[in-house]
Amino acid sequence: MDVLEFRVELRGIKPPIWRRIQVPDSYTFWDLHSAIQDAMGWLDGHLHAFVLRNPETGAEEWIGVPDPESWQPTKAGWKEKIQKHFLAHGHVADYLYDFGDGWEHKVTLQKTLPRDEAEVYPRCVAGKRACPPEDCGGVWGYRELVSGDPDAREAYPGYDPAEFAVEDVIFEDPEERRQHLEEWMDL
Repeated sequence: MDVLEFRVELRGIKPPIWRRIQVPDSYTFWDLHSAIQDAMGWLDGHLHAFVLRNPETGAEEWIGVPDPESWQPTKAGWKEKIQKHFLAHGHVADYLYDFGDGWEHKVTLQKTLPRDEAEVYPRCVAGKRACPPEDCGGVWGYRELVSGDPDAREAYPGYDPAEFAVEDVIFEDPEERRQHLEEWMDL
């Protein structure tokens, strides 16, 4: 079994907020979603989707949580393996989180590594800057927050946009998270 190393960068924010994570190549898109949530510091309280090109057809695909009321057909992330879609280094997907705030991430496969039996996966190996607070209003709300807007600062006391430490990242079990989703959405 190999390990896939991804760079996940939040789009629309300077200086960049990013993480480098390593996950087993057996992961599904749901598992990758869970790892991104944990590495970035999101709370996983909103819908998400990966948007990428099908390697066989070239057609755009959405993979995430299917919503029968949505205009966009979406494949179930827990049924789709990432190794079927990330075939070469440099392959990119968009990861959308919280369709209201509109967080967009660029997910790039950087390399494939042999699994190190001494390591526990997933793992975060690098990153910069704190993830924006959940529900802060997207890129625009984040900009107000870091510009020193007193109302925005008051809403998120103690938030430091420069703060990030790899050793603080804790990964939760993606299967337990999916069970909560099934209960919440009655899947």
